[in-house]
Amino acid sequence: MAPSSEVGAPPNFDAISVPSYHAAGMDELPEHDDWLTGPEARRLQGFAYTKRREEARLGRWTAKQTLARALHLDDDAATLAALVIRNAADGAPEVVVDGRLAPVHISMTDRADWAVCVAIGAGRSGGAIGCDLELVEPRSDRFVADWFTPAERDLVAADPGDRDLVANLVWSAKESALKVLRTGLRRDTRSVEVSLRDEAAGRWSALCVSTVEGERFQGWWCRFGDFVLTFASIAATPPPASLVDPSPLGAARPSHRWMTDPHRS
Repeated sequence: MAPSSEVGAPPNFDAISVPSYHAAGMDELPEHDDWLTGPEARRLQGFAYTKRREEARLGRWTAKQTLARALHLDDDAATLAALVIRNAADGAPEVVVDGRLAPVHISMTDRADWAVCVAIGAGRSGGAIGCDLELVEPRSDRFVADWFTPAERDLVAADPGDRDLVANLVWSAKESALKVLRTGLRRDTRSVEVSLRDEAAGRWSALCVSTVEGERFQGWWCRFGDFVLTFASIAATPPPASLVDPSPLGAARPSHRWMTDPHRS
């Protein structure tokens, strides 16, 4: 197992001047764990269920790849191991380099054997960021009634032909905003309300999330085939830019490989 090592000169995280993201599928994961530190690998091996362990591995692989690409670093195992991804006390991901908290904000998400990480330099972001990846799949009326505000229910009902897209888009934007707030689903999802805006930038469309306390987070959403990806931030930013052109999400196909061996040791 490769130990954490130095990445040479301290990375200039402020060089990540706009939200930058990378997407990776489960097929990209290496079989070995040399790109993890010992503590990272031991933590993941402690998960009893294949689904949780492999999704966590994929999330960290994608986050390390995002940072290496955004910072123009090599993607060899030693360099990736030096970019440590850990969880803060509230569960939010943070980056540690050479034992010190790195001045960068990241957000991680995974769904159906695909993961996305968005990164931006802390000096460029204005605060925390959030992203979320969802499948465009049916959501029941009960789900919408239980978790959405009245205005969001109206938004879902307004276009029956796109109901599945809008329902999952709203849910995803809520998750992104709750990551900005660093609460996740510990907070009532109806305490944040999603609205869609007419503004567009390329294939991305704008959204806004308002909290009951009066905060407003600007954000973006984009559909990639069977998936929808959302992003939210405290300060207004351009939409996330893919570090690979075209984005791997454009050809992504959902799968659930863990189901073949859910308790693999």
